[in-house]
Amino acid sequence: MILIFYFSILIIIISNIMMFISIILSKKSFIDREKSSPFECGFDPKSSARIPFSLHFFLITMIFLIFDVEIALIFPMIISFKLTNFFIWSMTTIFFIIILLIGLYHEWNQNMLNWTN
Repeated sequence: MILIFYFSILIIIISNIMMFISIILSKKSFIDREKSSPFECGFDPKSSARIPFSLHFFLITMIFLIFDVEIALIFPMIISFKLTNFFIWSMTTIFFIIILLIGLYHEWNQNMLNWTN
């Protein structure tokens, strides 16, 4: 039991020494803080977070996410083709694709796919 206590103390001492050495040897300066700051779509991270955001950019992002999830849902359909009845599989796939096409048609009618806004 005492051996475990000594090893835990030794581990704590070694880890503190390694952290202290890394702080001493690091070459960070004030100029490097700008490089380490997050870069988010060209926004200045030091300014206010409540600046106006392009709604059109947000809608295009949502469309991309919807169709990205759609691809993730189509892959299991391809794998399940061998396991199920062809008629049930084809009806499910056609129904799924029709729902996606209706959504795409609605987005097209709302001019969400135009970049000229």
